[in-house]
Amino acid sequence: MSEGPVISHGFARCEKPERYIQQLVKHWSHKMAATYDEGDGMGAFPFSDLESAVLLARPEGIAITLTTAEAQRNVHMRGVLEEHIDRFAFREAPLTYEWKEAEDC
Repeated sequence: MSEGPVISHGFARCEKPERYIQQLVKHWSHKMAATYDEGDGMGAFPFSDLESAVLLARPEGIAITLTTAEAQRNVHMRGVLEEHIDRFAFREAPLTYEWKEAEDC
């Protein structure tokens, strides 16, 4: 029996969410087709056919939707996202991340 997609929602309070998302898009665009929509303040990161992250700039921080194929991978990718965002938010880091599984939202 295979597991369906695992979706989690995260939030990180920060002062410059658009800037950090733009920097992350630029950084990861060398490895994947990462995109940034300036109008929505949205960065999209297709890690693979089954995995992706969408980051949205909000006035109080970054809203994150992470989709993976399995729960263990979801937890791992949360760490990857946190590490990279903290790298760009170094003046504020470490940021505090709040995560919820989609079914908990």
